[in-house]
Amino acid sequence: MFESLSDRFEGIFSKLRKKGRLSDADVDAALRDIRVALLEADVALPVVKSFISHVRERCVGAELHASLMPGQQVIKIVNEELVATLGGEVLRINYASKPPTIVLLAGLQGSGKTTTAVKLARWFKQQGRNPLLVGADLQRPAAVEQLRRLASVDGITVFSELSDPVAVAARGVEEARRLGRDVVVVDTAGRLTIDQEMMEQIRRISSRLNPHYTFLVVDAMTGQDAINTAQAFHEVLALDGVILTKLDGDARGGAALSVKQVVGKPIAFASTGEKLADFDLFYPDRMASRILGMGDVLSLIEAAERTYDKEVAAKGAVKLQEGSFTLEDFLEQMRQIKKMGPLSGIISMLPGVPKELKDAKVDDGELARVEAIICSMTPQERRDPSIVNGSRRLRIANGSGTTTAEVNQLLKQFKEVQRMVKSAVGSTRKGKKGKRGRVMLPTLSDMASFR
Repeated sequence: MFESLSDRFEGIFSKLRKKGRLSDADVDAALRDIRVALLEADVALPVVKSFISHVRERCVGAELHASLMPGQQVIKIVNEELVATLGGEVLRINYASKPPTIVLLAGLQGSGKTTTAVKLARWFKQQGRNPLLVGADLQRPAAVEQLRRLASVDGITVFSELSDPVAVAARGVEEARRLGRDVVVVDTAGRLTIDQEMMEQIRRISSRLNPHYTFLVVDAMTGQDAINTAQAFHEVLALDGVILTKLDGDARGGAALSVKQVVGKPIAFASTGEKLADFDLFYPDRMASRILGMGDVLSLIEAAERTYDKEVAAKGAVKLQEGSFTLEDFLEQMRQIKKMGPLSGIISMLPGVPKELKDAKVDDGELARVEAIICSMTPQERRDPSIVNGSRRLRIANGSGTTTAEVNQLLKQFKEVQRMVKSAVGSTRKGKKGKRGRVMLPTLSDMASFR
């Protein structure tokens, strides 16, 4: 996400880092480049003007001139202003003292509102809550059925009935009280464009429910249109925040960088993929770091904690230390990493990753081919790849739908990884204090190179 903006910032900051001291002309040139980069990213003009004004004010003051590394100081100032532009703090949900906590979702058709309703209910469930989904979108055919199908994956109950949307929403809250549910997420109808009927319906639902939180679901890829949509809804509803969807496909970032200042409401949650797990609170500081190419290690760690099987990881670590890591073990670790999402997205969260690797098209289909090759081997071949001769390679290639050249490449690369692991284990065991060192599992770049 935000690839084009990140690339522009990387070029601007690269010039600043090369300068020992910064003149006013250097600062002006950098700010002009930043201004153009933000406008090209479809950031609203008032937001760009305010951002540049704040950065300029801090850069021409004592804050910059007192720094021993002015180039790095400019980057620090830009990062802090980006965090403020994106909302500053993370939204904290305050639950109703008398349950249920009512959450109302609004938005245009096509913004991903129904899927977001399920993702949000799932997020509440992960927080230890017991949510109920209410399907009040009776306008779009099969909307309630879609809600039920998606919610069934995580065992989340959906309430709906063929009636007036306002009545359905109210009955849903009553049902939540009857069942002892402490959170209600209400999905409402949308239209392709804003119209009076839709606005009147959502206004009546809001008036009837008096929700604790009202979130507007916005497609981040629509850029300035997302801001216009948010402004229109904010005039009718008392919005508490915005949920940005399809953030993984937003190469520019205009909506994310504009919504807080233009609408006056923070980004509450962000959806970064199609999977139900690709959803979390929006962290302005982490997003600013990613935009500036600094990575997002905290989000990466949290994704690993949610998906990685600790027993599998521990088992792999022991085998690495023992020098007995096999293709079977590698397959287990690769499947764990695949659970975290697309490999390109994971790599983008790593700090200090070379631009060449970030720009490289990491095809997750390649990992699927690697998996097919390993699965076409016998258990004995996975444990001891050295026995794989010409006839075995042909059998493996035919069984995995690949070529013998691809099988050869995998075996060669795995042999190199084994050599590196043995070397690492040997060096840690020869430490001065004689302590047994830690050995890391195959890195993401190792995974990316298996193609």
